[in-house]
Amino acid sequence: MNLFKKAQPYKKLYVFLNHALAACCVPLERILRTFENPTYPKPKTMNFRLKPAVVFTLLVVLGITFHNFTLPPQPGPAKPSPAPDLPTTMVLNTDRYGKVHNAQLHDDVFAQTDWKELGFPKFDEELEIALKNQLRVLENSKFKDGQKVGNLRVTYGQLKETIEILLQRVKEDPGALSQYLNAYQAWGGDKKGNTYFTGYFTPVMEVSSVPTKKYKYPIYAYPKELAEEGKLPTRAEIDGEGVLKGMGLELAYASNPLDIYIMQLQGSGYVKFVDTGAQKLFRYAGENRHPYRNIQRFFRNRDDISIGNLSLSGINRYLNQFPEMIDSVLFFNPSYTFFTPSTGLVKGAGMVPLMEGISVAADDRYFPLGSVLLAAFPVVENGIVKRHEFKVLLPQDVGGAIRGAGHLDVYCGIGKEGQRKASSLHHYGQVWLLLPKDDTAVALNE
Repeated sequence: MNLFKKAQPYKKLYVFLNHALAACCVPLERILRTFENPTYPKPKTMNFRLKPAVVFTLLVVLGITFHNFTLPPQPGPAKPSPAPDLPTTMVLNTDRYGKVHNAQLHDDVFAQTDWKELGFPKFDEELEIALKNQLRVLENSKFKDGQKVGNLRVTYGQLKETIEILLQRVKEDPGALSQYLNAYQAWGGDKKGNTYFTGYFTPVMEVSSVPTKKYKYPIYAYPKELAEEGKLPTRAEIDGEGVLKGMGLELAYASNPLDIYIMQLQGSGYVKFVDTGAQKLFRYAGENRHPYRNIQRFFRNRDDISIGNLSLSGINRYLNQFPEMIDSVLFFNPSYTFFTPSTGLVKGAGMVPLMEGISVAADDRYFPLGSVLLAAFPVVENGIVKRHEFKVLLPQDVGGAIRGAGHLDVYCGIGKEGQRKASSLHHYGQVWLLLPKDDTAVALNE
């Protein structure tokens, strides 16, 4: 019986080899029969020498055959399954502004929270760019190694490692976050974990390079010589008494002093010169070091003034209706911000471009420039907080009005749309400072 007739998978191989050996005048069938039955007469041509090409062909084909039919593929080492993704939102029992009901008092500025209670946002390209920028913010910062941050002792290396862990490990497997980082909740402004979120933006306004009947309110550069001599003047002395007039510090002239005030609150702004057509970015250049007082308090302290909306847009409408009140309102705040002309993108104190919804201005005594924050950020619908979504926020700026561990000012963009978003944000959420686990803890989890 022919061996190849016992196994159907070898039929094609039989035909191929038979044709290959036919060139030597030795049918494969006769050779196989010889090995099956020793009594079968050997062919007269058995003392032939196989051609090298035929031998090589036989070896290759037989090698492939045995590999395919006798050596099934071996499975490789099993890869560890990724950790499950963390939730991206959380629902808290809060009031309409996002404050948690019946929250307990915190003993310290920062308290560690178990990751089982937290979540994390989707890691996208925008967040990756922002984190790479944050490395530059950290390099540009004046953070002192081992500096006290609230009740924590934090090193420069820890801040850098946090960013690198997020870029290298968490980007690939967000569920593994708890293996490498700890989350420390800030106690907020009320020491119950409620952090106040506001928004700021980059205004765009028209100015003139020379004073005119319409554009008559100066925007000033920082008075270095005066600062070296002693205390800088207040807002009332600068804008009311004109103590800086004639010192060559005028950068441009605006048509409305409230526009200048808003740009000072935001820290920078784009200006368009109506007389020259030029466009510039006026960046923050310093302050007069007088205490900041929110002009909203001016209205709250006046029983004779009725104003329904205390946002900047509401105050603007009121002052347009009662222009005689503008000096009294603005001079209530003695703090004053100076500018320097620049070009390019808007940058904060960290000297990197601000990114909408990620960059925040913070008090760097608690949230250092270059640190990474996880936030349960308020999602507002019709003025009411419906839920909170997890966001990564990056301290890349500072502000005179941002003080303490309970207030973050979120960058909201440029122009009217940025102003709209910033004006609508005055709600509460929660914030955690992310820091790496100690080396021992990380090693045990790997």
